[in-house]
Amino acid sequence: MGTVGIKIKLMPSSPEVNLEEIKNNAKTLIEEKDGKNCRFEEEPIAFGLKAVIAYFEWPEEKELEELEKKLKEIKNINSAEIVDMRRLL
Repeated sequence: MGTVGIKIKLMPSSPEVNLEEIKNNAKTLIEEKDGKNCRFEEEPIAFGLKAVIAYFEWPEEKELEELEKKLKEIKNINSAEIVDMRRLL
């Protein structure tokens, strides 16, 4: 099987949330579930609120639902949404 590139948007609960803590927790979860080459960007939303965008490689044969559920359970995360998924060559 192949590998897919995943982009997930993590929305924090407020502008005061420590985004580095969210990134560290998300990276740990992604790598525990066999994700690789994880990197992050911050995307301004409004009124000082920034979303954390996670990019990583994922085995094509594995389900993403469990990972998405675990990401939503990270402290100070309101939502986790898969924004893009592409097969990597």
